[in-house]
Amino acid sequence: MSLYNTQHIKLYNTLTGEKEIFQPITDGYVGMYVCGPTVYSNVHLGNVRTFMSFDMIFRYLKHLGYKVRYVRNITDAGHLENDADVGEDKITKKARLEAIEPMEIVQRYTVDFHNVLNTFNFLPPSIEPTATGHIIEQIELIQSIIDNGFAYTVNGSVYFDVHKYNESNEYGILSKRKLEDLIHNTRALDGQSDKKNPQDFALWKKAEPTHIMRWPSPWSDGFPGWHLECTAMSTKYLGDYFDIHGGGMDLKFPHHECEIAQNQASKGQAPVKYWMHANMLELNGARMSKSTGNYINPAELLSGDNDIMSKAYNPSVIRFFMMQASYRSVLDLTDDGLSAAEKGFHRLMDAIGIIDNLKTNSSSLFNITDWKQKCYDAMNDDFNTPILIASLFEAVKFINQVKDGSATVTPEDLALLKETIETFVFDVLGLINISKESAGGNKLIGAVEILINLRKDARLNKDFALSDKIRDELAEAGIQLNDSREGTTFTTN
Repeated sequence: MSLYNTQHIKLYNTLTGEKEIFQPITDGYVGMYVCGPTVYSNVHLGNVRTFMSFDMIFRYLKHLGYKVRYVRNITDAGHLENDADVGEDKITKKARLEAIEPMEIVQRYTVDFHNVLNTFNFLPPSIEPTATGHIIEQIELIQSIIDNGFAYTVNGSVYFDVHKYNESNEYGILSKRKLEDLIHNTRALDGQSDKKNPQDFALWKKAEPTHIMRWPSPWSDGFPGWHLECTAMSTKYLGDYFDIHGGGMDLKFPHHECEIAQNQASKGQAPVKYWMHANMLELNGARMSKSTGNYINPAELLSGDNDIMSKAYNPSVIRFFMMQASYRSVLDLTDDGLSAAEKGFHRLMDAIGIIDNLKTNSSSLFNITDWKQKCYDAMNDDFNTPILIASLFEAVKFINQVKDGSATVTPEDLALLKETIETFVFDVLGLINISKESAGGNKLIGAVEILINLRKDARLNKDFALSDKIRDELAEAGIQLNDSREGTTFTTN
């Protein structure tokens, strides 16, 4: 029996504003679409956090036994500056500044995107469609919206008629915005726009003579609107009504709102059962922004080549740090936070590393079965990774107690503990054991354990000079000993 028959997820649905029991449209199958990057620059660390959140969700759904089709697109056609209907698209602008072809820009930053995600141990999506590879589907979608009376053509461009749509549907159903309020807070058109109303958005834009990325259509040589591609590709691969649509909180309006409108206007139904949004990543308590200088990209964070952090951080440490907050919470990236996460990460890996060497007994002083269900309960509660991690450290404490002889465990419970902790740490959270992947990592652990035991004997014999000497010389070598009631562990700097 698959685990999803016994483990029941409650997830927060942005559409209803409530946690709901997750019931896929088709039993045992999940269709999930996540808005991918616009590949005109290096991937933003905030976007990495969003994609990491859905990678974790993807991993957990697969662990429960669901057959998951995970679709994450690549926006390679470019959308206009500030996501507006006028101006120059981001990819073309970057290509013009560098005097190269737009598709060279696309290729460069698509490769960067994949390299960064691979570094953080992401699973690849089931399908990764591109906007330029689905121009035909987007043209067909526009035509159906026109045929249903929800779009109009002006001077070769096609616009979605938001006011007409709102007569029979609710524009703002996802973001909880009312069209009347949007009208009140929008400036009037300046006479240069082809749109009937400021709230209308482009489905197809006629290309100016200098616009390089262009395709033929029934209306003009031009390019699709930004919102259109996700509607076309999500429904092509997941059907007109699918389970989960995810993305960053910043996409809720207007992008996802427009996706709902396009689907209703073309197919007469809502596209998605559960809408999920990951929250922002801040840097030192403020919005991350290149313009203000409060910014760090993934490569700088990993290499330590920056003026913000005190050192370089391993990808798994950064991933562990991000998993310590709920995907729906704002997360503040700080040097202190990463340093604390690094210590916790190594404590977790150290505990996993000694499981195989623990002595077993005829009884257990820790209910492994109940603890295992606590781990599932955390993930079943809207993928609550911070609570999961707290539960994992309950096991870490017990492992160290067994090692020190202050607790006992049966062989059966030890096997269950090992299987469970490795499943959640490596398969669900997606962490990598740095000690195991580092050359000589196991030998280092063994050597330090010998020194820890020698120091323990020295302290028992009240030879505090030798005890302090072992601690201080290890610290000079970059190995920090951490004493606690559960025993001594170490971290490497």
